[in-house]
Amino acid sequence: MEPVSEALRLLKRQADLQRRQGISILAEREIYAIQARLEHFPAAVRAIVELSGAKHQSVDQIRVEDVERWDTRG
Repeated sequence: MEPVSEALRLLKRQADLQRRQGISILAEREIYAIQARLEHFPAAVRAIVELSGAKHQSVDQIRVEDVERWDTRG
């Protein structure tokens, strides 16, 4: 799986888990596992977070295509 799509999928799952009230122990463990996996994609995560901030959108609103265009803007 491409780093951008995998990182975006993980970030969206993390956001979904964090939105829930009363996070269970299992959800908390999953969040830690997601964070560990995201460490393998630092450039993709950086591009996603940068784009999200620049567009004032949540990660849920970001698409892989948006990130790929943003990442090659230079």
